[in-house]
Amino acid sequence: MHPFHPCWSACCLLFFCSLEIQGAPEAPKADPEQIHLSYPDEPGSMTVTWTTWVPALSEVQFGLHPSGPLPFRALGPTSTFVDGGVLQRKLYMHRVTLRGLLPGAQYVYRCGSRQGWSRRFRFRALKSGPHWSPRLVVFGDLGADNPKALPRLRRDTQQGMYDAVLHVGDFAYNMDQDNGRVGDKFMRLIEPVAANLPYMTCPGNHEERYNFSNYKARFNMPGDTEGLWYSWDVGPAHIISFSTEVYFYLHYGRQLVERQFHWLENDLQKANKNRATRPWIITMGHRPMYCSNLDLDDCTWHESKVRKGLPGKLFGLEDLFYKYGVDLQLWAHEHSYERLWPIYNYKVFNGSQEKPYTNPRGPVHIITGSAGCEEKLTPFVLFPRPWSALRVKEYGYTRLHILNGTHIHIQQVSDDQDGKIVDDIWVVRPPHNRTKYL
Repeated sequence: MHPFHPCWSACCLLFFCSLEIQGAPEAPKADPEQIHLSYPDEPGSMTVTWTTWVPALSEVQFGLHPSGPLPFRALGPTSTFVDGGVLQRKLYMHRVTLRGLLPGAQYVYRCGSRQGWSRRFRFRALKSGPHWSPRLVVFGDLGADNPKALPRLRRDTQQGMYDAVLHVGDFAYNMDQDNGRVGDKFMRLIEPVAANLPYMTCPGNHEERYNFSNYKARFNMPGDTEGLWYSWDVGPAHIISFSTEVYFYLHYGRQLVERQFHWLENDLQKANKNRATRPWIITMGHRPMYCSNLDLDDCTWHESKVRKGLPGKLFGLEDLFYKYGVDLQLWAHEHSYERLWPIYNYKVFNGSQEKPYTNPRGPVHIITGSAGCEEKLTPFVLFPRPWSALRVKEYGYTRLHILNGTHIHIQQVSDDQDGKIVDDIWVVRPPHNRTKYL
């Protein structure tokens, strides 16, 4: 057909109109997405965080009735996050803290502004004080690809099985990839869990890029620290989240290791003095001190950095945690589940032969990094170490029920076995002599 033929002009017009309808990018919207909760360590409060692609006000409307009006309103700040990739993509981060919540009450909320609102979500305000029994779900190493355990976690959340999530490092694989788009995908994936439960985190090695900027921008944890460590109280437990990564990325400065160490010691001192109110001290950090996996990770070395610290044995964490009687240490990084006997300095300190976790004389370590990611599962060495109590090479996650000031119930859920409980123990410690190990 000749290019000046009338039919040719009509065809071109139809073609370009079709491109405009089907292929042209949409204008950026102010509709909220990537919505998630966190607990700001203030009784009767909850923080809502979300993302938009254009500047907008930050407002949350909430109430107690599932389908009725949302009579309460809270406002918060909006900040701009510029991803470190070549495109320098801009994300607008919105954070609003709801206060004056009734302990244990279920709330309905939506977030956004007149430019666009989210759908409604539900959450239950955490109960206040030490005299209740928090139910936590614990895991690490969950990616945007191969997130094996996520459908089951979503079902658990819908059934109201948990009060909070502990995600022990490594998100999305990686949040910075493709100019931050992998992070966007991951945050959308976890929204059915994270928009309904406080989603408490700690940084892993996959968050390191651009000085952990994607991690710091996307998650809003309590405290006035470096954005890499914090602590909070829930029921009869004091939970400390810290960064193992400061030991491995020293180009950010050895001072960061020192600052975290001194913060940890100060926080542990305070928690130890408060044992009468909150007897349990629980830590969560990404890279474990010990493991029996078949790789060359830090935990496979006798003098691991997290355990012994920087050269010269500076700022090692095992002695510090032992000194202040940390009860339970939660780890991930290895894509498997491993439970250790109570341990200190490679020696097993069981409470007794019959009841190793009743009045243990050393911290209990749990490694739970098998929620699912593109790197698949990590094998173990052929023969377990003397301090290794149980090893499971299956996708899954951990349930942690802090029943009261003396009993903690730990279960490992196997996603490979359709939710079967493949580990089930109780950690029991009497109320006396809680300040240190005997």
